[in-house]
Amino acid sequence: MNLLVRWGTTLTLVGSTLLTTVFSGNLPVIALTEQQIKEKLDPVPVFLITNNQGVPLTRTVPNNAANAQNAQNKQATVTDVFMSGQEAQAFINELRNVKGKDPKMADMLKSLQVTPVPLGMIYQKLQENAKKPNNLVFAFNPGKQDLEGAVTLLRQSGKEVKQFPSVPVFIVRSPDKGYVSVKRKTDNKEVIPLFLSQKDAQNLLSQVKQQVPKADIQVVDIEGVIKTLKEKNDTWLSQVAIVPSTESMQYVVSKRGGGASQNPPAKKK
Repeated sequence: MNLLVRWGTTLTLVGSTLLTTVFSGNLPVIALTEQQIKEKLDPVPVFLITNNQGVPLTRTVPNNAANAQNAQNKQATVTDVFMSGQEAQAFINELRNVKGKDPKMADMLKSLQVTPVPLGMIYQKLQENAKKPNNLVFAFNPGKQDLEGAVTLLRQSGKEVKQFPSVPVFIVRSPDKGYVSVKRKTDNKEVIPLFLSQKDAQNLLSQVKQQVPKADIQVVDIEGVIKTLKEKNDTWLSQVAIVPSTESMQYVVSKRGGGASQNPPAKKK
């Protein structure tokens, strides 16, 4: 994306609304539809661990659901969703090292692979299953570096935080002018980029600081962003573009070009 020297004049209040959405029922709702939100999430690849038929690996955990209907089930079925393909592959390797000695587990572990899917698909499944008593739970696993970076940025801003609760989102802003807009190369459309990678946000910040020395990076979480898209009645939300990390896009390309390299055959003894 090309840097565009333009700031949204209506964006100066966005910092508070993304973190804590304040919605008045008396206002007319111009929120995005579920389909529009899905379309914003679809370009973002996330990574599941599946077998070679595409069936996701699941695990069971104690059910702590507050919903009384769900609470009748003592266990919940969880599917892990990784924001980093490399970390998903590392998880597979760890499973093989720890549990691969069990003959019954070995064959199943050999079939595991990292499968990219659109984040919009995960969002759609969550909406479809939200009211089902035995709904599948998705556990998001943010990239470790981005989690650490989010905590560091929040501490630098004076907030006391031990760990980040969700998937961090990084937004370049000017404290007195709002969020920066850029022009997307693919269609020349002006968008407000919400980065899923601190490194990518830092690259944009480096350009912005040449003109606005006080510019910085604000950290919010993906759940707050989606909540704002669903409930806030601001027209500028249509400009929001959630930007996948460069690392995740490179991983998807590498899988397409030579997926076999991600799961090399076992060496002969």
